[in-house]
Amino acid sequence: MTVSGKTILKLANGSDVRGIATAGVADEPVNLTEEAANRIAAGFVEFLVGKTGKKKSDLKIAVGHDSRISAKSLKNAVLNAFTAANVRAVDCGMASTPAMFMSTVYDETNTDGAVMITASHLPYNRNGLKFFTKDGGAEHEDIDTILHNAVRLPEMKGDLTKVEQFDLIGCYTGHLADKIRTELNAGDKPLSGMHIVVDAGNGAGGFFAEKILAPLGADTSGSVFLEPDGNFPNHIPNPENKQAMAAIKKAVLDNNADLGLIFDTDVDRMSAVLSSGEEISRNSLIALMAAILAPKYPGSTIITDSVTSDELATFLTDELKLTHLRYMRGYKNVINKCIELNKGGTVSPLAIETSGHGALSENYYLDDGAYLALKLLVAAAKAFREGKKLDDLIAKLGQPAEAKEYRLKIRDVEDFRSYGQDVLREFQRRAEERGIKIAAPSFEGVRLVFPGEGWALLRLSLHDPNMPLNVESRDKGGTAKIAAVVKELLGGFDALDMSVFG
Repeated sequence: MTVSGKTILKLANGSDVRGIATAGVADEPVNLTEEAANRIAAGFVEFLVGKTGKKKSDLKIAVGHDSRISAKSLKNAVLNAFTAANVRAVDCGMASTPAMFMSTVYDETNTDGAVMITASHLPYNRNGLKFFTKDGGAEHEDIDTILHNAVRLPEMKGDLTKVEQFDLIGCYTGHLADKIRTELNAGDKPLSGMHIVVDAGNGAGGFFAEKILAPLGADTSGSVFLEPDGNFPNHIPNPENKQAMAAIKKAVLDNNADLGLIFDTDVDRMSAVLSSGEEISRNSLIALMAAILAPKYPGSTIITDSVTSDELATFLTDELKLTHLRYMRGYKNVINKCIELNKGGTVSPLAIETSGHGALSENYYLDDGAYLALKLLVAAAKAFREGKKLDDLIAKLGQPAEAKEYRLKIRDVEDFRSYGQDVLREFQRRAEERGIKIAAPSFEGVRLVFPGEGWALLRLSLHDPNMPLNVESRDKGGTAKIAAVVKELLGGFDALDMSVFG
């Protein structure tokens, strides 16, 4: 074994595995090697044996990947581990992360587990592994178990001729298209007359235009970057990226389209652009999804991450008559909270982050960008038939005048988490001493409220040694004023990089 156990354990990234899989970037040596992937896959087999009670030879596991240039070599490493363990291995080729989970659901596949080889929106030299069982995506604790299994297991060579092939994306898109037809009840081509463009960012999402929109009758001309290319030559495939959003906005306006859809690399996130060029992302995407769901789930609870705007909160509660619960950052956190509420008898149809990760209770609590797009399409098609516009649903949504995020690095401390928690405690004490209002409850960090002006949320990053500070203001120039107050409250913490304030 040439890859150390310490290296394998460091590949943990919350609820998945991520590392550097391709050489060529200065100071970024490869650590997610074929050997590491092989041993981690073997660790997943051991995990599934413990979870299901099945023998290895009775397990069926599917593998898929996005467009990354390291995908094929890592996939073969994973499949070698599975076949060496006598697992029934299924190669699904290029797929999306949500589709890989659905392989555990569909009768056509009915797998015990699935692996998606992806690093989401990260640069071309990165890659990773996401794991699914019939219960959903792996939790942080599951990743720890899988990686500790991998540490004690050797690299294994199997027989790739035993691997089965399955067109999972064909199955997945067929199910989504059928759902759209059912919901619209308008024949085989219910999107006829609509012009919808897609930006896949050269990731795995080109199927949405080719295998869903076009067969349903939509005009998809003007769609961009549908061809898979793991070098991502046009822009980062990330709906939070300004260049990416500018690209889909341009495609919509240049082609006079009714709607534009943009996906991240593995299609678990999405954003949209309306015919006017208005971006539907972050707070606007949350508001639109909630407005679509509100008639079916009146009075229900919408779970969001902690950095959503006050204007969104007002729209959800006052306009839609829903309950808004600001929870923690991290898509698994909001999803798990949504599951918890529903199990406890509180109806919660949607858990969604400002990043574009959104999961619906009606869709296995799966953060699925294509399913969110499906819901938007159905709403847009209904509005189109009635001579209305999709944005009518969020016409009363307000927007902050300014919003800004600062990231304060924590430098030269042995335990950045303990240091960050100490900062938060003292930050809150100082704020209270000055009579500044503290929002409650706050599930992470400290949220300062400046009535009539805006707010600031200081928190500790989930994985990295930094403290993000989100500030929103109702007036132009207000974020700088609020940030100045925060800077003053943080005086004396020498390990915090205050240079971000300028």
